[in-house]
Amino acid sequence: MSVFQAERLTDRIYWVGAVDWAVRDFHGYSTGHGSTYNAYLVMADRITLIDTVKRPFLSQMMDRIASVCDPSDIDIIVSNHSEMDHSGALPETIGRIGPSAVYASRMGAKALEAHFHWQEDTVRTVGTGDTLDLGGATLEFRETRMLHWPDSMVSYMPEEKVLFSQDGFGMHLATSERYGDQVPRTLLETEARKYYANILMPYSQLVRGLLADIRRSGLEIELLCPDHGPVWRSDIGWITGMWDRWAEKPPSRKAVVVYDTMWGSTASMAHAVSEGLGSGGASVRLLPLRATHISDVAAEVLEASALLVGSPTLNGRIFPSVAECLNYLGGLKPAGLVGAAFGSYGWSGEAVRELNGILEGMKVRLLGEGLRTLYVPGPEILDRCFDLGAGVAEELEAMTRGNE
Repeated sequence: MSVFQAERLTDRIYWVGAVDWAVRDFHGYSTGHGSTYNAYLVMADRITLIDTVKRPFLSQMMDRIASVCDPSDIDIIVSNHSEMDHSGALPETIGRIGPSAVYASRMGAKALEAHFHWQEDTVRTVGTGDTLDLGGATLEFRETRMLHWPDSMVSYMPEEKVLFSQDGFGMHLATSERYGDQVPRTLLETEARKYYANILMPYSQLVRGLLADIRRSGLEIELLCPDHGPVWRSDIGWITGMWDRWAEKPPSRKAVVVYDTMWGSTASMAHAVSEGLGSGGASVRLLPLRATHISDVAAEVLEASALLVGSPTLNGRIFPSVAECLNYLGGLKPAGLVGAAFGSYGWSGEAVRELNGILEGMKVRLLGEGLRTLYVPGPEILDRCFDLGAGVAEELEAMTRGNE
């Protein structure tokens, strides 16, 4: 008997995925708690595998399947999402199983062909409203384009009231517990927030549309099965509610101060700004880039309404780590931010002006022209930094009061 066994979720559905305890980077996103690659086996008359796993974990998935049925008995594979952490094992899975058909969205079929350069004649395309009779069970398909790839779709099994949601409502979290209600809530909230911030934040408008569509359709969901992280059962409303709040992003009193420093001068300014924010009642996150990964910065910015950025001037430009952070954040398109720039310089002092331009490009509403100091900030500059923070806190108070 293999050590890798399937886990039964319902009378007919099994988890046959893999836990990746070692992964610490997901294309630039730091995964400090690893990840899972979830695949699901549906034991209907036509046995169906929903998604596969990252290629190195193929044997684990196949062993888990074999603990339930002969893998060659699988008739159908559904590819809800073609990203390689879910499709990397697909070609070899097809080779071993020999399914009669592989179902994907139209864009999914194109992506799989581009990934594997195959001429796979078993691939069939489906779209929103299409159904698939599994014999005693049904799959209903809904395309969820750009959540978070063009090919993304979800599959719903009405007989079990189960939604296979691909990357929707997931998180990067390696855990031996299969259900969200078995994992500490604080850990779930931290990893769910980080996942949404770094994967879904640019598509928040589409997330709102998806959640509204689910509400309008009256779709009953008793089990929510994402492709990463735990399965949701008693706490479905908690995770969907979190996504709803993050997608809406109401104004908050939270401010993020992110900076790097050469000789400590910009750091002194950052601390003074943070003290000013706190004096005005803001909730402050002070994030030195020497000690903070950019994906953790994104997770903090998700719920913030202010972003203040500090950088020294180096060779007439902003500091490289600050440039990297803002380039990353800019791609995530955080909404509803006010902000300001500050920094120390030695002789030319272009950093604050460059920061202002980048922040404006990110549609951050600037509060003033920013602050800069020659070399080490004296008491007057530090007082002005404090006042800058206090002024931003006052603006946050007005924003949140207007939303109450």
